[in-house]
Amino acid sequence: MSRTPVASERGAEVGRRIGVGLMYGLWRPRVLGAWKMPATGPVILAVNHSHNIDGPMVMGVAPRPTHFLIKKEAFVGPLDAFLTGIGQLKVDRATADRTAITEALGVLAAGGVLGIFPEGTRGEGDFASLRAGLAYFAVRSGAPIVPVAVLGSAERPGRLVKALPPLRSRVDVVFGDPFEAGDGSGRRTRRALDEATERIQKQLTGHLENARRLTGR
Repeated sequence: MSRTPVASERGAEVGRRIGVGLMYGLWRPRVLGAWKMPATGPVILAVNHSHNIDGPMVMGVAPRPTHFLIKKEAFVGPLDAFLTGIGQLKVDRATADRTAITEALGVLAAGGVLGIFPEGTRGEGDFASLRAGLAYFAVRSGAPIVPVAVLGSAERPGRLVKALPPLRSRVDVVFGDPFEAGDGSGRRTRRALDEATERIQKQLTGHLENARRLTGR
């Protein structure tokens, strides 16, 4: 049976409320710059990815319900129905997943918020290696990108679970200024996407550096 291309905005709001309870119950989020996120219209959140809690954390503290593109491997057992029910989007990273692309563009066309980990997988969280997907969605939809830096404390001892910050430790979530990825020409060629990816990487890296200075991380 094929997946529906329509992600639930109501489900994403339920996910946001669940995220609020979990994140503030288990850690001590400090949210900076959330007011910079546009209150209406399509938005892409570009989030660095170093902890397993990055997605749930941003989902919980963002001012608006967010639909994240999440690797299909996470949709196992009961999590499949749960993640789909709270408006999250399953993506096969090994191929050009046209269903996921259609769903993501549908979120933006409806004026919603799409969350993306532009590095493609969890790593150092420094935006050092970006995939072209973020540029494609930004150029295709015309939606502004809001960079988001999640800065935790996974490098410190005291973790009960690998790749998670210690419980009750502070996790900083810093939202940056919205920016346009395209050059205003409307071009969607491979060269245009490559140029957009370069612009995006510069903006995201700059935001991460500013966030680290701001938080002392």
